[in-house]
Amino acid sequence: MDFNDSPEEAAYRKAAQDWLAANAPKAHVGGDPEGGDSLAASKAWQAKKAAAGYACITWPKEWGGAGGTPIQHVIFGQEEAKHPIPPNPFQIGLGMCVPTVMTFADDETKKRFVGPALRGEEIWCQLFSEPSGGSDVAGSRTKAVRAPDGSGDWLISGQKVWTTGAQFSDFGIVICRTNPDVPKHKGLTMFWLDMRSPGVEVKPIHQMSGGSGFNEVFFTEVRVKDSQRLGAEGDGWKVSLVTLMNERLAVGGATGASWENFLEAARATPGLDGAAAIKDAALRDKLADWYVQAEGLKHTRNRTMTALSRGQTPGPESSIGKIVSALQLQDLSNTAVEMMDQYGIINDPELASLSGMFHGSLMFVPGLRIAGGTDEILKNIIAERVLGLPGDIRVDKDIPFKDMPTGR
Repeated sequence: MDFNDSPEEAAYRKAAQDWLAANAPKAHVGGDPEGGDSLAASKAWQAKKAAAGYACITWPKEWGGAGGTPIQHVIFGQEEAKHPIPPNPFQIGLGMCVPTVMTFADDETKKRFVGPALRGEEIWCQLFSEPSGGSDVAGSRTKAVRAPDGSGDWLISGQKVWTTGAQFSDFGIVICRTNPDVPKHKGLTMFWLDMRSPGVEVKPIHQMSGGSGFNEVFFTEVRVKDSQRLGAEGDGWKVSLVTLMNERLAVGGATGASWENFLEAARATPGLDGAAAIKDAALRDKLADWYVQAEGLKHTRNRTMTALSRGQTPGPESSIGKIVSALQLQDLSNTAVEMMDQYGIINDPELASLSGMFHGSLMFVPGLRIAGGTDEILKNIIAERVLGLPGDIRVDKDIPFKDMPTGR
């Protein structure tokens, strides 16, 4: 494992640093992608990066990318994070949806969508999760049937939920049940669709954090052309695996309050005996655990970076980062709010410790433990694909979907 940049990587990092110093925003603009000013700032920053070859660095040049290496993508991301850049509403589209379109769509479709998405002109969302399915993508009940007029078009009806950014997305990819007479993994088909199509209704979900990043999306006989199909009819599960593999890397680890932030707050918060809370032995034990976890995560990411720098593909070990970091963030944030005692109920950014950072993380992290696969799904991935343990028992594997038992 080599943590140092090669000469070529060091030169690329210096070029990225220089460009960011000259072009990156000097102050944050908003924090919610739904806000008009914030969304405009995000689109302007994405367009500027695209023009300079720093958007989708690994994509081929013919599709607007830089034809660069994965390690260059990592290096630019590290340097960009040091600047007050606007929110990134393009992560799902460029990290999951558009790569799926690039893999399975025809050339005309790719030419229509790849460039505008890369430049930040259009935003995409991923329509997978459902109320009765959750992380079981193959359990999709949203159906697509052929239109009765003989046109070859499809009519989509059903519901998706927890769809991030649907309220400001222009397009989406959706997994649908097209054949209920075969086992659940074999009767799915993927489509792309215009989110402004007749019959699409988006309802934002108000979260306890105060935001509305997730949505319910309802489909009532939404008409899509057969040319909007991604992959062969019935091959939706194979297509979705491409999306999900990209999702594991795009979601990554948790972002929010860190052990360093907790240490700072513990030094400034009085404990029960009047001394600083950091003097409490139980808190110090927790802090030590979080530090060790953070170091382990850092070196796990370094392993991924080393694989990328060697031209290798990171394995399913990336699932480890999300499980550990999300659980750590939840424990850390909860402990911090409890440490502040009665002051822990104050979440006004102007009055709360560290501008309410712990409150924001505490309210956000339950959703993070679901996004990109629940803890249980990711633990199965690690058990089966990393540790080589026997696969989980799947009693519904060979049952036609229409015959699967449902709750009353």
